[in-house]
Amino acid sequence: MSARQTLLLSLMVLLSTGFTILSVQPPTIEPNREQLLSGEPFIYRIEPEARGGEAYKLVYMVPVPIEVFWRFKTDFRGSFVETNKYVKEQSVIREEANVVIVENRLSSRPESLFRWRNILYPNKYRLDYVLENPEQCGQRFHYGHFQLEPLGSNTKVTHEAYFDFFGSSLWALYPWEGGMQAFLDYNARWEQKTVQQLKENYLGKSAH
Repeated sequence: MSARQTLLLSLMVLLSTGFTILSVQPPTIEPNREQLLSGEPFIYRIEPEARGGEAYKLVYMVPVPIEVFWRFKTDFRGSFVETNKYVKEQSVIREEANVVIVENRLSSRPESLFRWRNILYPNKYRLDYVLENPEQCGQRFHYGHFQLEPLGSNTKVTHEAYFDFFGSSLWALYPWEGGMQAFLDYNARWEQKTVQQLKENYLGKSAH
């Protein structure tokens, strides 16, 4: 059986179990303020780019002020990163002006060394990123951004990503552990918990 046939069979199995496919939404889709303040992460499949692949939008609230979360989010040297179950190791390779290059190994593909270019816009509280070596990591492309906005004394985080790799559609649709929804839900909740534990470290520090 070819790889494509295997993927199609997997999708058919999902449908046969009564699972409803997460439909593609416009990128403007948003939870309201009350929903965000509940602390629940909101995950959407959004329209992919012209090359195909998949895309998602993750929106969630973190219970710290925007300046604190920005410092936390841009602390690429922090050892806390490796407490995330999906990150095996991470190191900063180069840092210049508003660009930080990091390499990490992920539990989903531990044999690959992912190299990410992060572009920081502190005045806009925006972080753009792109995978610089997608072919070495079994991908065609992968990029996205984080946009922070104040939400009272909390912070609203919007994370959009565009990516393509073999099986990306199945990963985006798979509703259980190992799929996109479980991955994004875990990461949002991990950030909510971890930044609260470390927030004292980021009070009064200068931003990148």
